[in-house]
Amino acid sequence: MPSPEFNLAFEPAYGQAVGIAHGVERITVNNPSAFTFHGTNSYIVGRTSVAIIDPGPENEAHFQALMAALKGRELTHIVVSHTHRDHSPLSRRLQEATGAAIVAEGPHRPARPLYQGEINPFAESSDMEFRPDIAVADGQIIEGDGWSLRAVLTPGHCANHATFALEGTGILFSADHVMAWATSIVAPPDGSMADYMASLDKMIERHDRILLPGHGGPVGKPVSFMRALKTHRRMRERAVLGRIRAGDRSIPDMVKVIYRDTDPRLHGAAALSVLAHIEDLVERGEIETDGPPALLGAYRPV
Repeated sequence: MPSPEFNLAFEPAYGQAVGIAHGVERITVNNPSAFTFHGTNSYIVGRTSVAIIDPGPENEAHFQALMAALKGRELTHIVVSHTHRDHSPLSRRLQEATGAAIVAEGPHRPARPLYQGEINPFAESSDMEFRPDIAVADGQIIEGDGWSLRAVLTPGHCANHATFALEGTGILFSADHVMAWATSIVAPPDGSMADYMASLDKMIERHDRILLPGHGGPVGKPVSFMRALKTHRRMRERAVLGRIRAGDRSIPDMVKVIYRDTDPRLHGAAALSVLAHIEDLVERGEIETDGPPALLGAYRPV
């Protein structure tokens, strides 16, 4: 199955503020994992009066690195793309230290309600305590001294996911929606494949010059990259539909075939991705099941 041309080349430079564009610096948290790549990227926007985008997890070394980078500058806004624990918790400590306003789409919430008996596998990785001071609407501008950030709401990875465009530069901070190193996780009930694909179309239509993601390096040629991502997702959808038409009835059976070349340790996440596609296919009337779509459900073609 063809994939976008992912770029794994990235130097995290933990604890260092790395200039990557005019008025934009990146500091990467030392929290590498299978889901965070080399770690979470925090971005400082502005010169003397600045914003921080995605302060990251509660991490002492990263907090000290951010405070050192801020020395002699005023932090006015702490901008949070979404409320997974690798992005948002440090916002509270930064606010206590600086008095800056916290900006985000809103508190954490799943893309849909939990079904009876369903357990949210992302409950522990979600920042349920988070509350922004400023809840931004789509297109809302947050301004500072010499910079303006436009909120571009992009639900899909989770319901409150937002990206932010640095006005007048062609730069979009894409958080976890689009990354150069891998596809984003879209897993129910936090995530929605239908929402993700609609948000991807929205971002393609923007024609930004460069994307600065929450993990890994910049995304160059964003439009062609995102079109490839869209094709990849549609091909994955067709693979799921093909397995059901071939006689597979359970998600584990589909995962064994569709993800046969994937590290088995990631098959749990793969199963949730398949469920996201199945929810979309059921909603569109392509397949059917008894009751709501579930990881242990049985599926059949219409």
